[in-house]
Amino acid sequence: MWLGAGWRFILLPSGEGRSKFLGSGKLSLEKMLYLCSQKKYTTFMRYPYNREGEYEHLIVSEAAPLLEYLMSNVKESRSKIKATLQGMGIKVDGKTVTQFDFQLQPGMKIAVSKSKRNQMQFKSRYVKIIYEDRWIIVVEKNVGILSMAAGHASLNVKSVLDGYFHKSRQKCRAHVVHRLDRDTSGLMVYAKDMDTEQAFEHDWHNIVYDRRYVAVVSGEMEQEEGTVRNWLKDNKSYVTYSSPVDNGGKLAITHFHVLDRTTDHSLVEFRLETGRKNQIRVHTAELGHPVCGDTKYGNGDNPLHRLCLHAYLLCFTHPVTHERMEFATPVPAAFRKMFK
Repeated sequence: MWLGAGWRFILLPSGEGRSKFLGSGKLSLEKMLYLCSQKKYTTFMRYPYNREGEYEHLIVSEAAPLLEYLMSNVKESRSKIKATLQGMGIKVDGKTVTQFDFQLQPGMKIAVSKSKRNQMQFKSRYVKIIYEDRWIIVVEKNVGILSMAAGHASLNVKSVLDGYFHKSRQKCRAHVVHRLDRDTSGLMVYAKDMDTEQAFEHDWHNIVYDRRYVAVVSGEMEQEEGTVRNWLKDNKSYVTYSSPVDNGGKLAITHFHVLDRTTDHSLVEFRLETGRKNQIRVHTAELGHPVCGDTKYGNGDNPLHRLCLHAYLLCFTHPVTHERMEFATPVPAAFRKMFK
């Protein structure tokens, strides 16, 4: 899969809290995933950067320093404008500019990111905003938080995002289109209106064309790669179990590939062809190599004191603009350290 000119490649450097614009050109998904495996990067995204609605567009009529011009022409406080500049949310003639005193000339075109202005106000230990436009928001969730409410006052991503939308004066709410278990970390997408939610719900398997997870599993896996295909169904205790024949449950297909191994553990990539409840956790247990830290389907092996499962790749066709959106995060550092 290749991208042509006019696409933005972004790497988010670890610990810096802001994106780095790399340029436009051709880049394969495999190269993107390789770059994401390097420690110094936290997230990689591919998407068109000039979509209408994400930026406020202005044309300079007279010479002025950039910050002075923005103060006079953008309806935001000085601190928010400076934060947008620092967050690389200002473009001059298509190029990202962070210099406050950059000298503007008549005829220059200014693009001011709307999402950057909003995201500067957002801080959460459990949720990081990766991408946002008027229809969707992509986040990386930490362990220990539910995807949506499941009881009175439960901590969940939906309520965190609803609070963010309210504080940033966006007239929308987060609509859940898929879920991750509370103790699974990784990438998720939420719709910002009912129509977009319905588009995802009615055509999920065609819209989402690649989802991958990485996990540390117990024991040394002998197979380099393979596929698990069976039917999953809950028993009366809401524990999911598998059957090699149709038992009235839902067909579940998981492809796996071993990335690294020791005599005690294996680092494995999983690609989902279906998305069933606890699918990877049940399938790894069936293989005899349950996900480490899994208190429900595991064998007690818990080297990192967490469920060692991370949703690291999410690729889908935008339900409104129909553009390809590809997001990836690297293997968690704690996972990698086990295989040095």
